[in-house]
Amino acid sequence: MSSLAGKTAVVTGSSRGVGADTAKLLAAQGANVVVNYRQKAPRANKVVREIEEAGGRAIAVQADMTAPEDVRNLFARAVEAFGGVDVLVLNASGGMETDLGEDYALRLNRDAQDDTLTAALEHLPEGGRVVFVTSHQAHFINDVETMPEYVQVAKSKRAGEDALTARIPELTDKGITFVVVSGDMIEGTVTATLLNRARPGALEQRREAAGKLYSVREFAEEIARMVTADVPTGHVELVGGADDFLAQAGQK
Repeated sequence: MSSLAGKTAVVTGSSRGVGADTAKLLAAQGANVVVNYRQKAPRANKVVREIEEAGGRAIAVQADMTAPEDVRNLFARAVEAFGGVDVLVLNASGGMETDLGEDYALRLNRDAQDDTLTAALEHLPEGGRVVFVTSHQAHFINDVETMPEYVQVAKSKRAGEDALTARIPELTDKGITFVVVSGDMIEGTVTATLLNRARPGALEQRREAAGKLYSVREFAEEIARMVTADVPTGHVELVGGADDFLAQAGQK
């Protein structure tokens, strides 16, 4: 995709953090943006307001990504507001919550991602793009150990990536490209904060190993760049220090 002017992008989990900044960046490039949130309408509405004040177009749509009817409504609202859907950024993730059931990580990070793609394919045109956002800790989990507190989430996100990647032939038949953006631990994200709380010093240890940890804005810029980047379908963009992950994976 060469230009986002007039295109419509649905960004899941975009009421705060990386998703919110990604939504703003895509809007700044001319995209109509659907800001998705699960519970916090005021936060999502604030993102929409900031986009509109900057001259962009956006709407906020509530959808629990683990609820299929919500997911289908998300795309229906996008089509109603903007006439179609050209880009899907699968940013919503989680699993460290303790009150949503033992299987929540898999339901959100694998099943919901696959279901959301299925719903999107009813609308995405030839030339459309799907971007899946993950972490190095998840992308490399089959070869590189991670913190015990994050293993369940990492495995569920990798399962989601595998499920989506398996659908590349289907996407190719429809003329839709698929890109994975994997980042190191990101300063200021909920996941990084929770991990550092569970294992004090984890952020500093990772910062020393990588040399630098990206900020929320910096990671969002890389995601937004991959929405239009001239890369082959199935491309995996590694953002931040990945040398140690690659070295360990290569030793397996």
